Amino acid sequence: MQSLRRQILAAAALCACCASALIGMPAAAQPQLAPLKLGVGMFQPDREKNDATYRPLAQHLAQRLGRAVELRTVDSWEGLAKSLANGETDMALMGPWGYVLANHFSDAQVVSTILYQGKPEYFAMIVTHPESGLNSAQDLIGPGGKTRTFAFGDKGSTSGYLIPLHFFMQQGIDPEKHFARVLYTKHQAIQMQVTAGQLDAGADYNRNRSAMIDQGLIKAERSKIIWQSAPLPNDAVAVSAVLFKDVAFVKRLQHALVAVGPLLKTQPQLLPANYTGFVNTDNTFYKPIRDAGLATGKLSPK
Repeated sequence: MQSLRRQILAAAALCACCASALIGMPAAAQPQLAPLKLGVGMFQPDREKNDATYRPLAQHLAQRLGRAVELRTVDSWEGLAKSLANGETDMALMGPWGYVLANHFSDAQVVSTILYQGKPEYFAMIVTHPESGLNSAQDLIGPGGKTRTFAFGDKGSTSGYLIPLHFFMQQGIDPEKHFARVLYTKHQAIQMQVTAGQLDAGADYNRNRSAMIDQGLIKAERSKIIWQSAPLPNDAVAVSAVLFKDVAFVKRLQHALVAVGPLLKTQPQLLPANYTGFVNTDNTFYKPIRDAGLATGKLSPK
């Protein structure tokens, strides 16, 4: 696993820094084919902004693949996994846990991983506010945690649900029984309510926290990190089991995604700020997420 991780990190650096490695020219137009449906998770605060943010990427893929691409924002990570599984979408930019679910139940396959500041990895975290009296995760796990409120993201979220749940279970804690109140909501809402002192603590991830601070939505000093996970694989671009069998299509899609990184210099609208391109990966890269799913009982062994 460490060897694979080093290979992917090296590939990510190459994709981010070396435009000469760019491959993949526009495919010949195929007007007779039905549009490809690209599902995208709710990365932005609302659907309208999410659609506007990822429409340039959909247009880029359409041009490179020579085939119309319809963008579909799906409200929840769990819903996005289901949409890929039931054929409502053909390919998706989705969270790691959502991808693992789609792979497990419908054999969807990852073809690429998005890069954030040149890296294919990120971190889950637990945040609190300065007046909470919480200085470490142990303060939540101990007897004092029984009086606390805690927020997860939706149950299809990697950093908002699966990974912090796994952490609590490793400590012998059932969050639903341990905390005074548990709720499930959006990542941005977790940060807003925690920093406002309306919640004692909640699960989030470093990319969301940093983006909210940069956008002035929260103040850094109001969001206190008391636990952080090991590195986790970034969001996946996955295709349905049917599409994955088309080897030529998968190669064209991977080439189109690799092309994004160098193009950001002249077309920064292709990805949100701090996202720097894509690197080719496969199912093995998402093993840590799969292992957490099995350990928590959210996945059953095949």
